[in-house]
This record gives sequence, structure tokens and C-alpha cells, in this order.
Amino acid sequence: MGVRPDLLKDVGIDQKLNDSIPLNLKFRDEHGKPVELAQYFGSKPVILSLVYYNCPMLCTQVLNGLTRSLKQIPMGIGKDFNVVTVSIDPTERTVLADAKQTLYTSMYARPGGAQGWHFLTGEDDQIKRLAQAVGFRYAYDPDSHQYAHASGIMVLTPEGKISRYFYGIQYPERDLRLGLVEASEGKIGSPVDQVLLFCYHYDPHTGKYGLLISRVIQLAGAITVLLGGIALGFLFYGEHERLHGKKA
Repeated sequence: MGVRPDLLKDVGIDQKLNDSIPLNLKFRDEHGKPVELAQYFGSKPVILSLVYYNCPMLCTQVLNGLTRSLKQIPMGIGKDFNVVTVSIDPTERTVLADAKQTLYTSMYARPGGAQGWHFLTGEDDQIKRLAQAVGFRYAYDPDSHQYAHASGIMVLTPEGKISRYFYGIQYPERDLRLGLVEASEGKIGSPVDQVLLFCYHYDPHTGKYGLLISRVIQLAGAITVLLGGIALGFLFYGEHERLHGKKA
């Protein structure tokens, strides 16, 4: 039994780029320990996903897609960034959160997963405040006992500002990697990532990075000038050596 179609009008994601989320919101982690969101921020960017653990289909696809991308990027959970998954269902409890963490950190199969990927549950008012802060609109269908919701993830800065949204259930490795580099203000990632950020532009309408041709031309021009300068340097050096060799 699916969600009533009339509920879908209340579902979606409204981008709130650069807005700060309330870091004093209180939840319970996968071990049942009371936590504040602030505990996961401060020094690293954070990937945030809003799902519910008993979701029959879409949430699993979101988390599966996220896990696939996380396995591909060179940065590591817990070391370079944290991941926070929050249930939008206030009736879900620690036992479900713990099972999900065990499942997805096992699928991630890299060091740091259990320390850096947290699955939270909470009270309705705290969940709603977080969802409103990030523009995540969902609706509960009492007939099917399911939630109608959109699919996507958010990347936030270490200070808790919303930096990027990625839609759907597949998150290209390049996009997620560049989103984390931008959210960290260049504190993580490689020099190659910095070059890619120069050439690729985030489109908030699509939630993807696209090639910015003008930047590519600009970069190509700079490289041409640099190579030309190096070539001239070798030319002048060779001429200098030739003339001095003749004098000797």
C-alpha cells in the first residue's frame, strides 16, 4: 500500500544554502546516548541525510547510494568528515539506529566508519526543527503508516552552514568529493581537487557540478603562458651558454 498522492504536494527539498542549522538540537545516537548535533561539527564538514529506518524502499536506496560514493572517495569518514543520518520518524528507537549503523558501516568497510557515521533518533519537535532548517519537507500517511519524502543528502560546513545539496539516490563520486572540499574550505582534498573546483561549477538547480568552459579556457591560457615562459627561459639560458662558450 503506497502513500496517498495528495500528500506529495507537501513533499520536497527547499534549498537553504549558507543557512545555519541549530546545533543545539538534541537526539539519541545509535547507542541510546543523548547527543547534541554540535558534537559532530566544529572541525570537519558533515554529510547529513534525513530518512526513516523502517522505510520500505526509498531510504534504503538513498543510504545504499551514499555508501557506494563514500567507498569511492579518497577522503575517509571520521578522519576528514563526519556523516550524520537522522530518522524523521519519532517512534523509531535506538535498536533500529544501531542495526542501521552496523549494516552501513559494514558495507562501507573502511576504517573510521563506526566512529564517524552516526544514526540518530529523536523527538518530533527536534526532528521537525532540523528538517525545517535544511528545507526537507515530508508528510506522514496514517493510512499506510509511511512517510512521503524526497531523496537527497546535504553537505554542511564544520560550522553547521548548509553548503551543498545532492538530489536523488546516486551521488557521483566527483560531486560528493568536490562538495566536501568546498565545505571544508580547502582543508581536505588534493591539489587536483582544487584545480577541478576551479573548472567545475556547482549548479543549485540540479545539485550537480558542471564544467565551466570559461574557467577551462582561462586555466588553459594560464598553462600556455607558463609553458611559454619556461620555454623562453630555456631558450635564453641556452643562448647565454652558447655565447659564453664562444668567449671562453
